[in-house]
Amino acid sequence: MEQKTFALFPEAAYGPALNSVGIAQALTKMGHKVVFLSDPGFVEIYQGYGFEAHPVALSEPMPPEQMAKFWEDFINGHIPNFRKAPIDQIDNYVKECWEAIVDSAKWAQKDLPAVLDRIKPDVIAVDNVILFPAIKQYGVPWVRIISCSENEIEDPAIPPHLSGMSENDTEGHAAFRAKFEDVIAPIHADFNAFLAECGEDAYKIGEFFEASPYMNMMLYPQPLTYKRETLLTRRGSSTSKAACAKMPPMKCQHLPPTTTVRCFMSPSARWVLATPTF
Repeated sequence: MEQKTFALFPEAAYGPALNSVGIAQALTKMGHKVVFLSDPGFVEIYQGYGFEAHPVALSEPMPPEQMAKFWEDFINGHIPNFRKAPIDQIDNYVKECWEAIVDSAKWAQKDLPAVLDRIKPDVIAVDNVILFPAIKQYGVPWVRIISCSENEIEDPAIPPHLSGMSENDTEGHAAFRAKFEDVIAPIHADFNAFLAECGEDAYKIGEFFEASPYMNMMLYPQPLTYKRETLLTRRGSSTSKAACAKMPPMKCQHLPPTTTVRCFMSPSARWVLATPTF
């Protein structure tokens, strides 16, 4: 089997980071090379697991202790807001988070082209909530991973992302979406302007990412999945080899052999619901 180089780019948070470490360990056992694209503050974490890690600035560079103090102050400053209902956090905590996330995409665009040219990956996998244009444009298959919440994939029949609402609270869903779109509008317009500078099409209000045309992995327990208006149509349920055999152009070795996957098709993309077997 020919060795491939996989570049994994998880969000700078322990959940996505350690999920990606697990994927990286499986790929390494299969004989592939895995490198990490990393927020500077997480480089040592990946190195601690024995992986090569390349820093990509996601914010204005600053000493580690200053960065840690910034985020400590950010969280502490929002503690009163965490006591509010999710809809009442939109114009404070949620708004400031999305401002920081959009800034992270802009900063990453400065580093990513050169880092990717140095690594020369065959596949790039991103576990984040925002598009990094340099990854989409690099010219190799890229994978979107969702390891946090199924409702990152919007659907009118399920609760909005971050709402914390029940499945049947349709009036609440509408109110949350309306407020979110109103508050986020200037931030979203700024992101669309950035996308235009990078040669990418604008997203509709509220969207900051898109499905990959190659593969999308939703790491989410199937018993907890929602009933959608637009189904992620089930294409098959089997072990990784059988599922991948139906999914050109990706090869079966691109999934860990100990992973059971359920393949879903949406109108625009290929989705995979991956559930680890133990």
